[in-house]
Amino acid sequence: MKREDLGRAQDVTAIQPISLDVLQEKYLKPGETSVEDLFRRVARALASVEAEGEREKYEALFLANMHAGAIGAGRIMSAAGTTIQATLINCFVQPVGDCIQGMDDEGFPGIYEALREAAETMRRGGGVGYDFSRIRPRGAEVKGTHSMASGPCSYINVFDQSCSTVESAGARRGAQMGVLRIDHPDVMDFITAKRTPGRWNNFNVSVGVSDAFVQAVLDDQPWELVHKARPGATVMGTGAYQRADGKWVYASLPARELWDTIMKSTYDFAEPGILFLDQINTDNNLHYCEDINATNPCGEQPLPSYGCCDLGPIILTRFVRHPFGFDGVPAFDFAAFEKSVALQVRALDNVLDVTFWPLPQQRDEAHAKRRIGVGFTGMGNTLAMLCVRYDKDEGRAMAARIAEHMRDAAYSASVDLAIEKGRFPKFDADGYLARGTFASRLPEALRARIREHGIRNSHLLSIAPTGTVSLAFADNASNGIEPPFSWMYKRRKREADGSMAEYAVEDHAWRLYRELGGDVNQLPDYFVSALEMSAEGHIAMMKTVQPFVDTAISKTVNIPADYPYEDFKGLYLQAWRAKLKGLATYRPNSILGSVLETHAAPGSEVASAPETAPVDPMRTVIESRPKGALSAVAEKVDYWTQEGQKRLYLVVSFLPVPDPETGGLIDRAIEFFMPVGQSGESQQWVTSSMRLLSLAARGGFLERALSDMRKVAWDRGPVRLGTHQKADGTVVPMWHDSEVAAIAYAVQNILARRARPVPGDEELPVGEAALAAVSPVMAGKKCTECGAHAMIRKDGCDYCTQCGHLGSCG
Repeated sequence: MKREDLGRAQDVTAIQPISLDVLQEKYLKPGETSVEDLFRRVARALASVEAEGEREKYEALFLANMHAGAIGAGRIMSAAGTTIQATLINCFVQPVGDCIQGMDDEGFPGIYEALREAAETMRRGGGVGYDFSRIRPRGAEVKGTHSMASGPCSYINVFDQSCSTVESAGARRGAQMGVLRIDHPDVMDFITAKRTPGRWNNFNVSVGVSDAFVQAVLDDQPWELVHKARPGATVMGTGAYQRADGKWVYASLPARELWDTIMKSTYDFAEPGILFLDQINTDNNLHYCEDINATNPCGEQPLPSYGCCDLGPIILTRFVRHPFGFDGVPAFDFAAFEKSVALQVRALDNVLDVTFWPLPQQRDEAHAKRRIGVGFTGMGNTLAMLCVRYDKDEGRAMAARIAEHMRDAAYSASVDLAIEKGRFPKFDADGYLARGTFASRLPEALRARIREHGIRNSHLLSIAPTGTVSLAFADNASNGIEPPFSWMYKRRKREADGSMAEYAVEDHAWRLYRELGGDVNQLPDYFVSALEMSAEGHIAMMKTVQPFVDTAISKTVNIPADYPYEDFKGLYLQAWRAKLKGLATYRPNSILGSVLETHAAPGSEVASAPETAPVDPMRTVIESRPKGALSAVAEKVDYWTQEGQKRLYLVVSFLPVPDPETGGLIDRAIEFFMPVGQSGESQQWVTSSMRLLSLAARGGFLERALSDMRKVAWDRGPVRLGTHQKADGTVVPMWHDSEVAAIAYAVQNILARRARPVPGDEELPVGEAALAAVSPVMAGKKCTECGAHAMIRKDGCDYCTQCGHLGSCG
């Protein structure tokens, strides 16, 4: 780096390998070879909705602003300017009503209509948040079918599996957030659901907490679990009753008991998170025309039904002059930053007009309110580059200044856009500026301009996590508002051949400090990582910045494994008193493991980490099929039903995974499919079953799925496949209750042979000649030994005419 460039240092000399990989895998499109190509594509797309004579001007301005550090969120950078019908919106909130199909009595889509809408949204690249509180609780009356409801948790299972089977645009699986209110009768089941391994793997979950509940906890009062749906007879028999407001009280319990259940789950499993719904709605600029009960999957955007996250972070490190005090006093260029923020408002406003909308309701909601979310990334690095410590007063004061300048620049730019292009249709000055809203706390001059001219966008600010865009475009600057996790860490990446590669990923500020001549073996005090800070330091930063953000902040409060439980519970009360809109914590432990493996800078010492429980390589979650060819086997499966002989061909693909016992590799089945071209009525359900088995295999619960399939029965008589060896060595045919069960048995044999390829131990197909010597089968009940429906009563005993097994005797 040249000496004259120190004053405006932005990048170190070499691009990190991980940054190139992320850029190529997630953002570059065919024909693009550089960030410049990508920026030009995005700038051209966002300028395309400007007046025809202004498009070249704004394309140049948007391009220059991206180079300056104003980038779009992942969906924008990936899909803008492409021909695929993918949304540029990262996330949405979708409503779920209290009926199965159609619309419920309040106009919300039924569960399966909501599932369809969510699937379409995820298919187009958007994550989805839901409030499931409208769904009647388990044990509620269902008049139409004279039955009892199964409750929202059972339907979250369905949404979770749907997410597993829907690949989003760009091969990206959509994230999901599930919310349940603290007064829902099924809230206990919701809170503890993730204690079951493998359950809701595609969901983040949060409890929607009211001020009344927190006060009940503080006052040690009872808390009622209520719903508008009438309880069934069983629940009524336990003392359920109807309140004056028409809602039914299903149960009552001490508020502190419920709070403690949440805290224990969060302490051990990092979920559920907490949403403070009253603070969210009180602060909402649109409190006069909407209610908010859920957020997007990462929590930075509380949204109404069909609301969207149109996000674009600004890389704060690009605006630091003379970083670390080399060749001048370190300073933040507020003027350049405000200019970048103002142009970013216009770019994100244009996204709402250029994007593909998965659903018309999402388009209508967005155009009526024109929500956008200008944010930032690199706050932790920026403070270090300014030589102030993140968890000290001077660091928080600088963060507040940056957030305040961003707020005022964004709101002022949106007023200018309203003058030029028109205010958002739902704008009402009295409601928007009413006491208590975020807008009511703006500087007086801005409020006066809003009252006179209106404003283009109802909301303008959001602090989101920025993991991949920080890696790809900001040289691994610290994510969002977070401090750095570590100065260097190893990141594991699966290659196309199934092998694992490791990258030493370096923090941007740490690299820059080294490049400018600093000694990374003795870092100054202002280099502080997330794990070195107290929990109170994390919360204090959120408390300082939240007043300048009109939506919310996505931030994780990292705490050590030995953090006292009683102190942990107090963090959430601190967050409520600080008027935060939510809180998420993470405590590494043997259940959760750790997200990243950290490594110290050269020459420093690190204490050894505590031992954790061994991980079963056959049960860990594999998010998607690795690229490239995999080792596979093709099997012919012959079996017999009452209709005669049937034949199928199945293919099973295997992925080598490390074996912790031997230090070598073992084969793990991760994909099952039925080759095309096979005929017969079984083809569709076998193909479907293979896809579901593939999901189970990658989810780590293949054995359980196959075991469940073995239990499936039908009414067409037994199915013969394979053989059973009796104690005396006699081999007899094996019978199954259905084709599903038989094929599951065949798959189990394929896996067993792969795991133990012992010569002579193979399962052999049973041909007609081999069966000819078997004595005639007499119909009877099912034999517990061979599975044939051939158990009769003979000489006072249960006797199988197929295999000769003797059962109980009278």
